[in-house]
Amino acid sequence: MASPAISVKDLSFSYGDNLAVDGISFDVAEGEVFGFLGPNGAGKSTTVRLLTGQLTPQAGTAELLGMDIVSERKKAQQEMGISYESTNLYEQLNAVENLNLFARLYKVADFDAMALLERVGLSGREKEHVANYSKGMKQRLMMARALVSRPRLLFLDEPTDGLDPVSTQTVHSLIETATREGAAVFLTTHDMVEADKLSDRVAFIHEGRIVALDTPAALKQRFGMRALKVEVGHANGQTELREVALDEAGTAQAVHDLFRDEHVLTVHSEEATLEDIFIDITGRGLQG
Repeated sequence: MASPAISVKDLSFSYGDNLAVDGISFDVAEGEVFGFLGPNGAGKSTTVRLLTGQLTPQAGTAELLGMDIVSERKKAQQEMGISYESTNLYEQLNAVENLNLFARLYKVADFDAMALLERVGLSGREKEHVANYSKGMKQRLMMARALVSRPRLLFLDEPTDGLDPVSTQTVHSLIETATREGAAVFLTTHDMVEADKLSDRVAFIHEGRIVALDTPAALKQRFGMRALKVEVGHANGQTELREVALDEAGTAQAVHDLFRDEHVLTVHSEEATLEDIFIDITGRGLQG
């Protein structure tokens, strides 16, 4: 069996008396999108800093592509691409200059900035100062910069926060292409629809500890309740919304009775969202 791209064992880190990361363990496979979800202050950012070598673990280990993030930090960092929620581009340079600068830092041979800008939808604007870019354009350039070194590990922090649908779709396509090419993607996001769509597995972190880890589908089956939302019409023209649980012994009879006795207008299936599940497990919302 191939070694995981990321392997974390009993990782811990404290800020003074605040235990920000409390003995967490998980693996991320090559070609996998691993969603790392939790409210502000849960330990997400600290975990990313530990995995990218910006902080040193106080206990436990983290290996990236078989390299220890403490003893082989610089070597491991050469395999990473990182895109932060807050852009840190050189705004008085243009897009080509930004990418070429990072290509030189990573010693990337035969780098083609224009080809990468074409992929992120910025061709035609490549000679403008980045200071004149919209938020969506800057975020797409951040993604392009993260891909400069053709990384085997991608760390993406809220990569589509505040973006328009077109920019969001561009970022999603880049993530999907990266994983098809074998990169492991460590994704933090507050957008649960995005996490559900992109992630092969998700981990919920709460107060520094991982409280659930599985595929989105498996988590929904384990913690959620499926239901039918049925809109029925009445003779006076008013409508009423009914809910029928799908996982109970009487479900089939309840649905039969509805169609026999009521004027059914619409029927929709509904399942728990990832945020519903997180609130059920922890009592907190992901935005809180």
